[in-house]
Amino acid sequence: MTVLKKSQPTKLALFTALTTALMITSGCQSLKTANATNQPIGTVQGQPKKLESFNITGKIGVTTPSKDNSGNQGGSAFYAWGQQNDRFAIELIGALGIGKTNIEYNGHSATLVSEKTGTLTADDPETLLKKATGWQAPISQMPYWISGRPAPSDSAPQLDAQNRLISSVNGEWQANFTYKGNDKLPNKISAMQSQGNKVVMTIDHQKQ
Repeated sequence: MTVLKKSQPTKLALFTALTTALMITSGCQSLKTANATNQPIGTVQGQPKKLESFNITGKIGVTTPSKDNSGNQGGSAFYAWGQQNDRFAIELIGALGIGKTNIEYNGHSATLVSEKTGTLTADDPETLLKKATGWQAPISQMPYWISGRPAPSDSAPQLDAQNRLISSVNGEWQANFTYKGNDKLPNKISAMQSQGNKVVMTIDHQKQ
């Protein structure tokens, strides 16, 4: 795993950029962001509700198998993620040599802009990320997993003694969740594929 020497971006600058992106995407004059940490956690069949809005920061590490069987390749990036309903904006700093990268999804299509690739578009963020970086990551499931609940297409969810999600399966992805103390929201998600793809994401839920 490549270790970044670059300092983590300031939260104020990141969230200013994310808020602006979401405002443009939604066509709204203002953006009201829910407090993810203190938002009431309701239950539907024993599971927390999906957070409709959140701001998170952290670090993401990705491992991918090489095409020439020379071993796995890895990279990491600092990120800030702003979500409102089905729309989100993600900023990555240190993304595998392509420079600062912004990914936006408006609920129908995804756009990626980086210093190296320019502007790319795709129907979904997973296709876009793989096209630009070679990374594979279950981005569409993450808003549910960040909320501590299975995605609708998940299977075999496992809960701990506090009724918190600790593992779930989505297609070829096996996701595991860890929590700090008695927190209801995970502070780390690890997702793996049998082919060798792996994503490890630390999560800092931001208060507003």
